[in-house]
Amino acid sequence: MKSLLEKADRVFMKNVSRFPVVFARGEGAFLYDTDGKRYLDFLSGIAVHALGHSHPRLAQALAVQAKKVMHVSNYFYLEEQILLAEKLVEVSGLDRVFFSNSGAEANEAAIKLARKYGRTKLGGRYEIISAEGSFHGRTIGALAATGQPKYQDAFRPLPEGFKYAKYNDLASWEAAITPQTCAFLLELVQGEGGVNPATPEFVQGLATLSRKHGILLIFDEVQTGLGRTGTYFAWQHFGVKPQIMTLAKALGSGVPLGAVLAEEEVAAAFVPGDHSTTVGGGGIAYATALEVLKTLAEDDLPVKAGKLGEELVKTFHTWQREIPIIKEVRGWGLLLALDLTIPAKPIVEQCLEKGLIVNAVTQTALRLAPPLNIGQAELSQGLDILYEVLKSQGAA
Repeated sequence: MKSLLEKADRVFMKNVSRFPVVFARGEGAFLYDTDGKRYLDFLSGIAVHALGHSHPRLAQALAVQAKKVMHVSNYFYLEEQILLAEKLVEVSGLDRVFFSNSGAEANEAAIKLARKYGRTKLGGRYEIISAEGSFHGRTIGALAATGQPKYQDAFRPLPEGFKYAKYNDLASWEAAITPQTCAFLLELVQGEGGVNPATPEFVQGLATLSRKHGILLIFDEVQTGLGRTGTYFAWQHFGVKPQIMTLAKALGSGVPLGAVLAEEEVAAAFVPGDHSTTVGGGGIAYATALEVLKTLAEDDLPVKAGKLGEELVKTFHTWQREIPIIKEVRGWGLLLALDLTIPAKPIVEQCLEKGLIVNAVTQTALRLAPPLNIGQAELSQGLDILYEVLKSQGAA
């Protein structure tokens, strides 16, 4: 592994902070580095591997599709592409789908769709309001919608037409509305912002505002979609369906794939030539995603993730009474955070040394996002490591 790390240091750009570990293979909730050390993955590639690493059904679907057809461009259709779109329409209740290669690209498409709708149906409105502390991607449009200056400052000037309001503060969003507002863009759990869930009062109030002012409601479900919070989509917790929704991460489960879904009337704003992509996932991604959706349904994984999350929250609240550095427990399902009274990064590093992967999503918050199908033995093993590290720091 040392020689590989030396090569990496010579050839990669320095725009990503990485831990000095090179992984060689994965299986279920485990990863193995090139020296043979085993790690429990409680991050799942940042909520990507809903079914764990190298799930046999996904590997089979991928291999079969690679021998059929991998790419034809958006001038044509693929059978798997059509079937996947049909399935997403079925489980979401939305009407139309466009596939991209990532969550950031899905959000870019959603922004363009909202602006086109605003131009053609709302008298030229173009402004989009998103939340302070939000994260919608690193492409320039998605970055402009991201309400975190630390990600934006090096790349100004950003595209205009974006405003920010306080998360879970309905009055702040109402005050931000102007005659040019065409859409609200919201994560129902802020992932990179620290795993902060929205409140029912806020989401339902935002839906009321959107109807009152004729403003589109866009939910970014890139991290929360497809079972992560205990339902297929986080908006199902609130009974508030968006007019536009974005997906990625678990959809491809490691194969690059994103999607934007919309209601019929809104989707109709796009006409040929308005938006496209060369690959848009491709055959392997579509076939893999179909298998992801089948497995989620057959194994009832969204419901299981919700129940397991409730058990974990109870466990972490018990830990709070024993370990005073745990300040707060946040999240839903298997997207959880432990906010600490001390810096989180040393905890992450100690866990990694002991064979557990978590990450510091803010300066003080640990993010936990294990596979939705994690076994009880693996979960207990990972929790034992985390408890040991937190307990040692709490006593320090």
